[in-house]
Amino acid sequence: MDLIERKFNLLSEDLKKEALNFIDFLIEKKRPKKTINELNFKWEGGLSKLGEQYSSVDLQHKVADWR
Repeated sequence: MDLIERKFNLLSEDLKKEALNFIDFLIEKKRPKKTINELNFKWEGGLSKLGEQYSSVDLQHKVADWR
């Protein structure tokens, strides 16, 4: 049994879960970042019907409320 395993076995169940979460975090931290795909504008015009109901100022106020 190696040193890490011996120390891990001394921890309570809660601390074991926390240690495993931290190990997962460290693994993710070193994983290469995903590349960003080329942008597309397939969504363009998808909200054009809202222009009939709201002005751009109305939408800006709504967005500010959501924040």
